[in-house]
Amino acid sequence: MPKGMGRYSFFPYPRYGFGSLYPLFDILLIIGIIIVLIHLFFIAATYVIALVVLIALRMLIRPNFWRYGRIW
Repeated sequence: MPKGMGRYSFFPYPRYGFGSLYPLFDILLIIGIIIVLIHLFFIAATYVIALVVLIALRMLIRPNFWRYGRIW
């Protein structure tokens, strides 16, 4: 067991010093993942809005919608 770890150490990850670059890499990776997820959300939101508009137009154009009361 390395020095300074103590007798009962149950850390699931190794300890890195304050001067290492690993925490910086972790922060950059997390920021990158968050940016990708935000971009995917905006892309998916445009498709959802377009789908809602198309369903609303279909409901207005369909002749028998008010009689049967169903969307599909």
